[in-house]
Order: sequence, then C-alpha cells, then structure tokens
Amino acid sequence: MNETVQHDEDILTASLDDPEQFALLVDKYQRPFLRVAYGIVRNPQEAEDIVQEAFCDIYRNATKFKKQEGASFKSWAYRVVINKAISHYRKLKRERERFTLLEPDHYENLGVDEVLSSILDQKMTAEKLLDRLPADLRRVVCAYYIEDKSYADIAREENLSLSTLKMRLFRAKRIMKEIVPLTQ
Repeated sequence: MNETVQHDEDILTASLDDPEQFALLVDKYQRPFLRVAYGIVRNPQEAEDIVQEAFCDIYRNATKFKKQEGASFKSWAYRVVINKAISHYRKLKRERERFTLLEPDHYENLGVDEVLSSILDQKMTAEKLLDRLPADLRRVVCAYYIEDKSYADIAREENLSLSTLKMRLFRAKRIMKEIVPLTQ
C-alpha cells in the first residue's frame, strides 16, 4: 500500500483549479479553528462566523500564500483566524461600550440634561485629545477607532507598511495617555 500524503500547501494550490479540494482543508482545520476563535470571543455562534469568514479569506488569498522556512500553511491559516477573531472581538467590545454609554439604565438616576451633558463632555474630551495629536497620528487613530477600518485598509490609504501603521497607533495611544491627566 503506497499512500501519498498531500501537504496542506499542495491541497491549497490544487483547490485553485478544483475548489472541491479546499473541503479537505476545511474538514481538517474546522474544529481546531473553532476552538481558537471561541477562546477569543467566547460565543459559539460568533466563533462559527469568524471561522467561516477566515476560510473565505484563506481561499480568496490562496495565491498570496508563499511557503517560507518556519512558516507553514498551518501557521498562516491560524494567524488569519486569530486576527479575524481579535478584530471581531474588538468590534463587539466597541459596540458594547457605545451601547452601555447610551443605555437608559446606565443613566436612570440622571435627568436628560445630565445625560446629554455627560455624553457631550466625553465627546469634547475625545476631540481635545485628537486635536492634540500630530496630523499623521490623528488620521490613523480616527480611521481605526472611529471609522472602524482595518489595518490593511488604513495602511493602503495612508501608503504605509503595516508595521509603520501599528507603530503610529502605539505612539498615538502613548501620547493620549500622557495627555489624559491634563484634560481631567
């Protein structure tokens, strides 16, 4: 019995000509990917959505995968799932924070004027912080945190590498942390 073992990279390449081949990768990695995604978002339905989106991204970007020393299909695919789950988690967290801010129970002992005043104060504080940032940092902060754009989209729009974009976001957060005590 001479059974040949196909490597994941070969299956991915073959799936470009025969999409049914991709099902082999889905069957092999679906459960482990679900565990990873669930570990981040802690919601089974959200984890399933994340894994489905990740498989779509993996297939759509199959031609971009290049086998390198120390980097296999498996590590690349896991990175896609983890990044997708983290982005999804951050988005859910931002949505929850916005919802909590506007939730009536949150302000049940306050009058309408106090609620509006509180919201406006928070908005003004955020605007003051952003105004104190250099223009290049302000643009990436607004794009990522306010406009909810992905790293890739921002990097493309700003003509930056991902590492430069991440460094700018890090620098902006550091500057804002230094400014916050001055604005309160």
